[in-house]
Amino acid sequence: MRRVIILGSTGSIGVQALDVIAAHRDLFEVVGLAAGRNRAAMDEQSRVFGVEHTALGEIEAEQLVRTVAADVVLNGITGSVGLGCTLATLEGGTTLALANKESLIVGGDLVTALASPGQIVPVDSEHSAIAQALRSGTAAEVRRLVLTASGGPFRGRSRESLSDVTPAEALAHPTWDMGLVVTTNSSTLVNKGLEVIEAHYLFDVPYDRIDVTVHPQSIVHSMVEFIDGSTIAQCSPPDMRLPISLGLDWPHRVPGVGVPLDWTTASSWTFEPLDTEAFPAVELAKSVGRVGGTFPAVFNAANEQAVCAFHAGRIGYLDILDTVAAVVDAHNPHEGALTIDAVLDAERWAREAAERMLSARG
Repeated sequence: MRRVIILGSTGSIGVQALDVIAAHRDLFEVVGLAAGRNRAAMDEQSRVFGVEHTALGEIEAEQLVRTVAADVVLNGITGSVGLGCTLATLEGGTTLALANKESLIVGGDLVTALASPGQIVPVDSEHSAIAQALRSGTAAEVRRLVLTASGGPFRGRSRESLSDVTPAEALAHPTWDMGLVVTTNSSTLVNKGLEVIEAHYLFDVPYDRIDVTVHPQSIVHSMVEFIDGSTIAQCSPPDMRLPISLGLDWPHRVPGVGVPLDWTTASSWTFEPLDTEAFPAVELAKSVGRVGGTFPAVFNAANEQAVCAFHAGRIGYLDILDTVAAVVDAHNPHEGALTIDAVLDAERWAREAAERMLSARG
């Protein structure tokens, strides 16, 4: 039986993880819960699952990780504030089921330097798919990684047509039910850009061998192309319980977690190239990732600031990525080895720089 700590227990990932655990009490025991603000919901979860140790906020969550013994920590915190918990988990030698992609993206080499081989298990559906497909060959046999993107609610639209997009339209994702920032990021393709950086750090594959293809049905979650011309794909209906269960019990599969595809009915899966003119976020993320250092932290922080401004009605939809690009362009690279203080300083600078630009646009 695996002892599990769930960070972000009242969010989408945390709630679905508890669904998985509730159906498999013989495999998992919840020994710790942490939430951002919703203490009432977390207290109810702790009552249902008999959890003694709880935490509210990122500081308490990090302390929870450092003091409560667990086999797996599921980091489902939203945003780069989850970095401290990611580092604490790795320092403790515990398996990290990582749904908090931002902590790996902004932490970069800080995170990978702490991680033992196999200690980080990805929970994002795309990276879980790649991890599964990679079991088909050796690292030397991998030619490229191919991340799939649904294309979001604005697939097929020109850049010009996106100028009057409303917050409600940006949140109308055709496939996934996610939080405000992640859903907006999916519509701008910033989320896919972040996932490209995440894939680079998780699987140690250079950016020129990480591609994105648009797959509106969200059935093929990602693919690995091998040197012999084979491409291995992981396919399943869109349900986060499957990658969550793998994160909790990797490399074992938890029975009955997801509903398999129905091969008795006709269906079509389509793939199309990414329109980089209408959606330049992926190419911007790749350029940021290649530079490395504090640039991914700046990219992520500026985007979070701009997304909040968009939903507050202060700026237009296209201003989101324009602001991110301008902040990245204005950033002076950090000198020397990356440290957590350098990351935090870069984030603060990026948020302040973005705010100045946003105020000027308003």
